[in-house]
Amino acid sequence: MSRFAGFPHGKLRYTPLPDLFFSELLPQVDSLAELKVTLHVFWLLYHKQGNLRYVTLGELQGDGALMRGLSGLSESPELALREGLQRAVARGTLLHMASAGVDGEHFYFANSVQGRQGVERVQSGEVRLTPSGVLNEAIGLEERPNIFVLYEQNIGLLQPLIAEELKDAEAEFPAEWIEEAFRIAVEQNVRNWKYIRRILERWRTEGKGNGKDEARERTWYTQEESRKFIRR
Repeated sequence: MSRFAGFPHGKLRYTPLPDLFFSELLPQVDSLAELKVTLHVFWLLYHKQGNLRYVTLGELQGDGALMRGLSGLSESPELALREGLQRAVARGTLLHMASAGVDGEHFYFANSVQGRQGVERVQSGEVRLTPSGVLNEAIGLEERPNIFVLYEQNIGLLQPLIAEELKDAEAEFPAEWIEEAFRIAVEQNVRNWKYIRRILERWRTEGKGNGKDEARERTWYTQEESRKFIRR
């Protein structure tokens, strides 16, 4: 057995899990393959971008770390992977969709609010999943830039520490709020992420208001407060 050297000093990236995972789901899992696959899928989903997040069977099959971890749990890592996925879907941890055809791709979503909404968007025809795993928007739908694009277009070069904050915000706030908060920051000439984040947090606690005109007319912070954001 190889020995883990321990977590290094300094800031580490992390993957959050709901408390219900430990209190309700984990006691039910009786397969090591299912546990490893479930945790790995959650890790991949958390580090995806956008509001619709999923992983494909092909993506998992090509993941060396996962397949090495499944070695020895069945006749082959491939069989262990399929067993783990089937158990996770049957338990209700993951949601499964398959494309048409014998060689069609398989798509897996977390059984969360965000995951269920993603499946509903596919089933309604709003979005389309292709065998290659590429998400195609249905004809006529407006393509929205993700939060990283908004940041680089309106603030500047994306730094790793800010990228983590942006990823969390994208999962926490609606895309429409984020876009509008960026627009307000540009109009107020305060191109600063902390300023934008504060707008989003205020909308969440105080209510967003009745429309974009009201949001633009509002004076969010004094000039002195705005200078504090810029200095930070």
